[in-house]
Parts: sequence; C-alpha cells; structure tokens
Amino acid sequence: MGFWYFLLLFIGIIFIIVGLINKEVSAAVKVVILLFIFGVLFILISVFMFLPGSDEIVAELLKLDW
Repeated sequence: MGFWYFLLLFIGIIFIIVGLINKEVSAAVKVVILLFIFGVLFILISVFMFLPGSDEIVAELLKLDW
C-alpha cells in the first residue's frame, strides 16, 4: 500500500509544479488553480497516510469493522 501513497505524493508534486509553471492569465487560470489545489490535497493525504495509526482513523471515519 505504500506504493499508492508514494504515487499520490508524486502526482501531487507534479500537479503543483505544473500549476506553478503555467502563469499566463487566461481561461486556463481555473485549470492552474485546480491543479495547485489538487496537488496540495494529494500531498497532504499521502503524508497523512504515512503516519502510524492512520489506517485506524480512516477505518473509523468510514465505519469499517476489522
């Protein structure tokens, strides 16, 4: 499962880089803002999932019984 967390982390970093590189002010500004927001969210989620005990928190939030 760590592979998927790393993949999520790298996708988030790529989204942020693409969002920072595209600086033209046009109709694509919404796309750049969305890429930046999704990049930050992906990084935060992946870092949270690397923390010990995060699986128990997610299971409790989703009401999963192990």
